[in-house]
Amino acid sequence: MEALPVDVEMVAALRDAARQCDDRGLLVASKWAAELLLSIAPAKRQAGLGPSTTTFIPTKTEERQLEDPPMPISPHPSPPADITAGNSLPLDKHPHAPTLRPLSEELIEREKQLQALEADDLMACKAFMDNKQYIRAVPRLRNAKSAKAVFMKAYSQFIVSEKNSMTNWYKLDGSREQQPNPLNRVSTVLLKNISATIADTRDPWLLFLREEAIESTLLSIATYPWNWSAWTVLGECVYDGEELSSILPLLPLPPSHPLVQMFQIKTLNSLNSPSENELVLCDRLLHEDMFPKSTWIMSLRACVLYHLHGTYFSPLLGALNAHVCTDFGQAEAQFKKILTIEDCRVDDIDVYSNILYVTENRLELSRLAHELLVLDKDRPEVCCLVGNHYSLRSQHDKAIKYFKRATQLDRTYLSAWTLMGHEYVEMKNAHAAIEAYRKAVDVNRKDYRAWYGLGQAYELLSMHDYALYYYQHATSLRPYDVRIWQAQGMCYQEMGRYREALECLKRALIGADPFETAIRLRMAGIYKILEELSEEAVCHNYIVETYAANNRPINEYAGSCVEVAKYHVAHGGDLELAKVYMERVAASNSEYVAQATELLKKIKSAIAEKKGVVGDGSGAASGMGASAATTASGGAPAG
Repeated sequence: MEALPVDVEMVAALRDAARQCDDRGLLVASKWAAELLLSIAPAKRQAGLGPSTTTFIPTKTEERQLEDPPMPISPHPSPPADITAGNSLPLDKHPHAPTLRPLSEELIEREKQLQALEADDLMACKAFMDNKQYIRAVPRLRNAKSAKAVFMKAYSQFIVSEKNSMTNWYKLDGSREQQPNPLNRVSTVLLKNISATIADTRDPWLLFLREEAIESTLLSIATYPWNWSAWTVLGECVYDGEELSSILPLLPLPPSHPLVQMFQIKTLNSLNSPSENELVLCDRLLHEDMFPKSTWIMSLRACVLYHLHGTYFSPLLGALNAHVCTDFGQAEAQFKKILTIEDCRVDDIDVYSNILYVTENRLELSRLAHELLVLDKDRPEVCCLVGNHYSLRSQHDKAIKYFKRATQLDRTYLSAWTLMGHEYVEMKNAHAAIEAYRKAVDVNRKDYRAWYGLGQAYELLSMHDYALYYYQHATSLRPYDVRIWQAQGMCYQEMGRYREALECLKRALIGADPFETAIRLRMAGIYKILEELSEEAVCHNYIVETYAANNRPINEYAGSCVEVAKYHVAHGGDLELAKVYMERVAASNSEYVAQATELLKKIKSAIAEKKGVVGDGSGAASGMGASAATTASGGAPAG
């Protein structure tokens, strides 16, 4: 579905949103609207200049009540094609979804009159809020009547209560009395009082403050769609992709609207589970008719590529994890383009540093760390980048120092807690790693990386029951993640629960690369323990065929060749195939040469006996059998 192009009304709405959000202290939403506005072609922006209203008037495109279904979304990242096929079904608009409903002219005129009477107080309070003196803004608006003044007073009260709760929480730092998260009892009472006061309001900004998060946010968006803070709150209420699928039909805007598409991409990125569909949406939003120069949307696209094609390093899986560290090239190129356009942009730079870390691009990571430390050393994203820089150099103490600094700047900064846990795992400090990962879980229970990290940490302590619990929680959030299923299978194997281990490894194969061999090698080992030799031989034969098809050195799969040959000799199987395998191993310099030579003698003898030939069995093999064996192994039969 094509996105609705940016028109003059949309430009005016963005310009109005930047001002309205700024007036009310919603600085992030104001910055978002201003950045998006600047990304529109100058000709369209200039055409949109003119008188603007103080409240939302729907654009022509927004007035269309389209019947088109929302873009299909995938609740999980890149599952196989046969699994995603079910997500192509259209989602009909919910009958109870709110419709776009701008305020009436009467309410708009009344609000203008009230704001005119309170103009001086509003101006002073805006100055106090800009200077972070929220406590001074509250008494100035004690007798506020206009909806704007009521919002500014309530918002200032909330910020003050949040600061007080944080201060009290930090006073208990390190003590047993400290709760996992700051508890703001004042804000709970405040929100209840606000909800009771504005129960019948239609003002979109006051609706944004009500307790009923999803319902009130949808109503707020229906009245004023361009408040990005409302979309952010709605996204935080979504737990997984399925829940997002149920919310999309409730939105008051058509699915082709840029706001709906941005919301879908941003939310799935926060859930670490975008699909190829979100990549298509990003490309449409960056079209010349939309927001071609938006570094914010470019950053969304880079994060989609990162989640689609990347992973982070897993110390416990080691080489077993190597195959999932796939190509980050597209994501890296997107971040480079962003920095070319705006070299001082720090947002999402921590994601870029993760990519440089995994690809071991020491030079670029070092350059960015030095430049951004000079630019803004007190941004948590910059501290995270510097921590990755030191981690790549194996200076784990310094890396932890910067990750801790990031959490001190922003206690809710999830990446820093998770990366700190990784560093402690590298240092084999399981107890400290568990503490860091638990902090990450407290910040965001929807992020699978913290749950996965807890499983790793408990495996270091050989507490496999605990590790299994956290791995299972991680797989519930990330059902198609290969490395989590691998880790869960390894955990079952350590516990001696081989059947469950095999089921997990088979589950890992669903999302694995077709040429993946490490999982099958582990499965072969489990089958050997269970004395299911035919299944073991199948796994080893797949490894041999895969390596041979890719022209890999025989040393890398000689062991599997030997195991396949042993099975065929013991069970009277395909002796010609076994002979070809052993001839190739015997002619190599692998550690299995002695075994292959001895086994080759037995194979030749068995072939000779089978043919009824007396002697050393050096007669020619069957042409058809030898040809088939040669093709399967990628080698030439012995003469």
